[in-house]
Amino acid sequence: MLTGKQKRFLRSKANQLQPLFQIGKNGLTTAIIVQVEEALEARELIKVSILQNCDEDKHEIAEKFTEQEGIELVQVIGNSIVLYKESVEKKRIELP
Repeated sequence: MLTGKQKRFLRSKANQLQPLFQIGKNGLTTAIIVQVEEALEARELIKVSILQNCDEDKHEIAEKFTEQEGIELVQVIGNSIVLYKESVEKKRIELP
């Protein structure tokens, strides 16, 4: 679990990130979850954008991501979700 201080640190890092994935009409699929996990292993911190035509609630989508092992929800802001997962091989972010 991330502490408040760590979440603040990650939010500041995520501020300049562009969304890597967009979730639209089909909602959250298994393929997207697999791709997000691979991206998190490579980058540790990513932003996912929820499009307006998505039928699922952004908070439900964020919860589904956190059900995956090791994925932490940093923030849900507007139509974006910020996710963090500590990388096993390519550790880039040093948490406070």
